[in-house]
Amino acid sequence: MSDAKEYTQPSAGERLAILRRAKTVAIVGASNNPARASYFVATYLLSSSPYEVFFVNPMADEIMGRKAYASLADLPVAPDIVDVFRKDADLPGVAREAVEAGAQTLWLQLGSSNAEAAEIASQAGLNVVMDRCIKIEHARFHGGLHLAGFNTGVVSAKRQVISR
Repeated sequence: MSDAKEYTQPSAGERLAILRRAKTVAIVGASNNPARASYFVATYLLSSSPYEVFFVNPMADEIMGRKAYASLADLPVAPDIVDVFRKDADLPGVAREAVEAGAQTLWLQLGSSNAEAAEIASQAGLNVVMDRCIKIEHARFHGGLHLAGFNTGVVSAKRQVISR
């Protein structure tokens, strides 16, 4: 019998709370290539969110004119959210780095989920969000998805959805 806890995706209200509490986001696997999802997400977070964004990529010195850090351990602050754009095999290692860096949330992008990484992070007390895009979630909760051509399903004159 395993001690592994079954992963439960945070509810929409919990994801909103995670996004509202956060002040810093570290993008692991950030890229200077505009064709990459990490570039698109970074562009959105820098232009449409209140977060201080840090880029982590050991192969780059600079991304979008900002310093790129070789690892989470090199960041000048403990990131509130570690948003990960890495292949599945790398995710447990990134989860360990996120724990060591003092992160509060491990966020794995759309199409990315890994039970081992989730267990490492959740056992250390981190929130874990998997298979969700931080850009889509942020825009959804703040009424900005229409700008990217997505239907939010929310009809409102206000720019924010209140937590339930």
